[in-house]
Amino acid sequence: MSRALPFTLDTPSLLHEASLLDGNWVESSSGQRFEVEDPGTGKAFASCPTNTVADVDAYIKSAQRSFLTYRATNPRERAKMLLNWHSLITRSKNDIATLVVYETGKPMAEALGEVEYALGFAWWFAGEAERIRGSIAQPSISDRRNFVIKQPIGVCVALVPWNFPVAMIIRKAAAALAAGCTIVIKPSPETPLSVLALADLALQAGFPPGVMNVLSTDSALTPSVSEALCKHQLVRKVTFTGSTTVGQLVARHCSEGLKKVTLELGGNCPFIIFDDGDLDQALAALMVLKWRTAGQACTHANRVYVQRGVYDRFLSMLADATRRLRVGHGADPETTMGALTTKSGLAKLERHIADAVAKGGKIVLGGRPLEHLGGNFFQPTIISGMSSGMLTTQEEVFGPLLGLYQFDTEEEAVRMANDTNMGLASYFFTKDVSRTWRLLESLEAGMIGMNTGNSSAAESPFGGIKASGYGKEAGKDVAIEEYLIAKTGTLTVGAIASKL
Repeated sequence: MSRALPFTLDTPSLLHEASLLDGNWVESSSGQRFEVEDPGTGKAFASCPTNTVADVDAYIKSAQRSFLTYRATNPRERAKMLLNWHSLITRSKNDIATLVVYETGKPMAEALGEVEYALGFAWWFAGEAERIRGSIAQPSISDRRNFVIKQPIGVCVALVPWNFPVAMIIRKAAAALAAGCTIVIKPSPETPLSVLALADLALQAGFPPGVMNVLSTDSALTPSVSEALCKHQLVRKVTFTGSTTVGQLVARHCSEGLKKVTLELGGNCPFIIFDDGDLDQALAALMVLKWRTAGQACTHANRVYVQRGVYDRFLSMLADATRRLRVGHGADPETTMGALTTKSGLAKLERHIADAVAKGGKIVLGGRPLEHLGGNFFQPTIISGMSSGMLTTQEEVFGPLLGLYQFDTEEEAVRMANDTNMGLASYFFTKDVSRTWRLLESLEAGMIGMNTGNSSAAESPFGGIKASGYGKEAGKDVAIEEYLIAKTGTLTVGAIASKL
């Protein structure tokens, strides 16, 4: 579709307004399209095919045909293709970041940071491709031997969110490709262009047609298309990142055919500051862990618990630092916090703030949308005097709203932090070594930040417990195992015939 773009790319051919099927850029069977909007202006700047359930079968069958040959590709060749992909993404990182800015509303610095973070997964899984190992054992029956071999599971489906479109795709796809699987990706309707650019670079890196297919569709058809992908009989693995509500639905869909599933879901994450904690260190971590991506990340701090002795001081420090944020369009180099990606996020914030105020919370900073800026902008908001009965305590916020709570004892902090059905990440700041160990064991979360606010890296397993999902992404051994099956062989060893 021809229209004037609000940006320029160094490599214009990376902008694709078509889906990728078997190495070809194609339209949907219906010919319908949906528009991609810039959250910073509310204006459409591109469009993509609106694929329907009728299109799903072709994408899965293409991936299955490719799997029959790709699974036999030597692991070193798979590693080389991943390294090629890493190199091509590195060379195109400015273009990819530009697409992320206009799709998500992020500031350019954050978009570039996401690409750099994502590249770590391509590099890591290039190494993992050659580390897949089975085992050999002698069982209790002396003339037998047991062998375990690891093989790629088959066609995989990735259902990915809009908040980190580049990182989520590379983290999932690199693991699948390293294992020898093929993958069909359904990007979020808000962020198809950055995903399609990555797929273009995967083709250039040498991955055969059909090894990575990308199927776009709009918000209205996302549920039905996702269901069809999950339930297709040729799909053997589904990986999903998103809300707990949708994750439960995906798990039910995948129960048909007993697909293997990895779910990385919501995170109502606590951030605990003790009297003996380094307040400057905690503040620096929280400023990133809350305001980056305008608060739209599952690992972001949702509930900040501050011990009574430093509560007033830390609240003052936080408010002063937050006042210095500059909200604006992501393409503006002066912007330090961008727009919310979706308009629905604005209404949710207003509902949470009204609920907190009605139940005794005090707005320290912000509290209102910034309508004069023309996009999905909201003031960074801090509310003090939070309590357990508020919506913000009970639900994931996913926006620039931060609530502060007071506590007195370690036991009270742990009880409050664990008082949620979610368990993705928890963070705490203390100089007490014994307390550090106790908290590592007692906090109910899959990832624990100990005097740090950012624990995610390609080398570390990523994933939660409770209603935050199951399975791991990244890390040694565990992540690639999500894309493998173990096959056991038993051999009877005959006795050597005696020579008389």
